[in-house]
Amino acid sequence: MSTKTNLSKLWKTEDWLACWLGFIVIAIAIVAVLTKAFDFSAVKFATWSVGEAAATKAVSLGAQLGSGAFWIKTLRTFLVLGILFGAGVKLQGEQLKKYLPAFCALFVIALAVRLVSAEFTLNRYLEWAFWALLIGLLISNTVGVPEWLKPAIRTEFYIKTGLVIMGFSVLFSNIAKFGLYGLGIAWIVTPIVIIFMWWFGTRVLKIDNKPLVITMASATSVCGTSAAIATGAASKCKKDDLSIAISISIIFTIIMMVFEPMIIKACGMNALMGGSLIGGTVDSTGAVVLAGSALGPEGEQAAVLVKSIQNILIGFIAFFVAIFFATRVDKTPGTKVGAGEIWNRFPKFIIGFFVASLVASFVIAPLAGASEVKAVNGVLDQYKNWCFVLAFTSIGLDTNFKSLAKQMQGGKVLWLYVVGQLFNIALTLFAVWFLLSGVVFEVPVLDLYK
Repeated sequence: MSTKTNLSKLWKTEDWLACWLGFIVIAIAIVAVLTKAFDFSAVKFATWSVGEAAATKAVSLGAQLGSGAFWIKTLRTFLVLGILFGAGVKLQGEQLKKYLPAFCALFVIALAVRLVSAEFTLNRYLEWAFWALLIGLLISNTVGVPEWLKPAIRTEFYIKTGLVIMGFSVLFSNIAKFGLYGLGIAWIVTPIVIIFMWWFGTRVLKIDNKPLVITMASATSVCGTSAAIATGAASKCKKDDLSIAISISIIFTIIMMVFEPMIIKACGMNALMGGSLIGGTVDSTGAVVLAGSALGPEGEQAAVLVKSIQNILIGFIAFFVAIFFATRVDKTPGTKVGAGEIWNRFPKFIIGFFVASLVASFVIAPLAGASEVKAVNGVLDQYKNWCFVLAFTSIGLDTNFKSLAKQMQGGKVLWLYVVGQLFNIALTLFAVWFLLSGVVFEVPVLDLYK
């Protein structure tokens, strides 16, 4: 393969384009926040209510929709995402005249998702990811998805870009904050759970679809959708298999987000241990925050720290899955697998994730301070969420209930998740007790979480 061909991949392949688009958003956000020269924030619905706003601490929906600032932010968000993803689609050789009208419609659907998910009662229990998936599924399984809308359904492109942006929020300083406690809970338990689910899925349940098994294992043990996308890319998981892994993960994340804090309180577990258990077992980062907050400030901080440390593993797991599948699972007998094949299989957007994390941790944080990094993340978090809501809506639009039923393989995939998650909870609970109960080690002081 020529050098010219190799170089062209840097701006013509989805993985690399996700890196560049993510870097552009990060760079603009850094400049906007540090210079205070312009506003780059994306649109976000404040929690609203149709009842008494004062009673629910929610704002009036009419007041939001009647605000000029709201529509300016909406237009800015639409233009930023439309221009960037439009450029990415064009560089991949697609037709803009087909993509742009479809993207406009997808953005309107995504805007409706954010509106619905911000309603006071719905917002308390279910994240926007659930509503994005649900609304997409309702459209695809009722009226159907029109052909002209399909060019905008690019699940992996949106979520890969979102993951690169998310990398800026994954600070290596979080390891120092929770030290060996967090590493023990997040980094030792996680690979053990993945290995167990791989063994259980391939040997006990005898599931032949190995990319689906490893994708489900990563989604269960790390952080749901983000890990599923990264591992799915490394194992060459099919789009339909990725949809079933993400769908199951989201459904059980909702269940655990609601009931796990209740069970923790009923058992009399303290906030530090309970929050750490939530951080290590609830899949979605957003759901971790909500579930942890039910235990109070200490529980919320512990949950967020454990999940943040666990999120750092996304790139490492994708790297090792790429090596494992290239050298063991997909290897043809009698052939050698070189570094080139591993590199071809490795999801390049993970490099962008790491670069963003390193820049935040070792460049922006030391130079500008923690408060400025937090401010930049406040801007980036919304762009990341918009990328993800476009992705989740795309998953719903691209998924049919009949195909989901076929992928369940007689219930084996569901059993894989349930047994794997129960094992994950049990092992994480032991690690939390061993490290944070005070029986074996000294309990970390509270000012670690301030």
